[in-house]
Amino acid sequence: MMTEKEYETSCGTIHYWNHANAENTEVTLVFLPGLTADHRLFEKQIEFFQGKYSVLVWDAPGHAASWPFAFSFNLEDKARWLNEIFEKEQIDNPVIIGQSMGGYVGQAYAQLFPEKLKGFISIDSAPLQREYVTGIELWLLKKMEPVYRYYPWKSLLKSGTKGVAMSAYGRELMYRMMMVYDGDKARYAKLSGHGFRILAEAMEKDLPYQLKCPALLICGEKDHAGSCIRYNKAWHKKTGIPIEWIKDAGHNSNTDQPEIINRLIENFVTERQEKKPSART
Repeated sequence: MMTEKEYETSCGTIHYWNHANAENTEVTLVFLPGLTADHRLFEKQIEFFQGKYSVLVWDAPGHAASWPFAFSFNLEDKARWLNEIFEKEQIDNPVIIGQSMGGYVGQAYAQLFPEKLKGFISIDSAPLQREYVTGIELWLLKKMEPVYRYYPWKSLLKSGTKGVAMSAYGRELMYRMMMVYDGDKARYAKLSGHGFRILAEAMEKDLPYQLKCPALLICGEKDHAGSCIRYNKAWHKKTGIPIEWIKDAGHNSNTDQPEIINRLIENFVTERQEKKPSART
């Protein structure tokens, strides 16, 4: 069973869930949901992996149970808080599996704690380096809050569910996660706008965000969220990080094709452990 826990920060309380009683304790799988999604995004992954590996998932700051929360933090703060949670839970071997915004948090973590990260899997995320985005894209990222405030809630609900998933399960799950903000569109707009803004600010810092650990890129073939497909093609081409294109999957490919994603994660971890040098006496 996953245990819900809390971590106090200067901006609010982060809620997270972990399960440490596992067959394999050499790594901890850390699942980071995307913007406006919560820990339920990975319910198919948690169901599959808990007991096999130590697992941890959070409601990101300001999201779902991690509320109320002051929107005065940046992407680096999220990475630092994540590290403090790791220290609290005595997690020394994190493999971060980040979907969309969760993937950006993972890269910020890699920048701050390059030697601590043992593996990184991007699910429908994109590179955090400045070189991949245009000036107009950065400008638009900073202007999203009023856009979300302008749109009627029903329109946001429709686009937010059908736009990110292809499967009935994936869409229904996203609907349930968005309904956390039903009746408080201002909070949803603030949450979204702040998330996109701190993303743009992290990119503008023009830091290396280099991954010094084994990595894997995963992207749905029908991911139409922003320019995710274009970014992933460029990311793979420039870095040589392996990429897996998921058929019949949208932006939340782990909910559209959970069995395939689970197998890719398991293979990634298994291969990493097989390549690990054996201890010498």
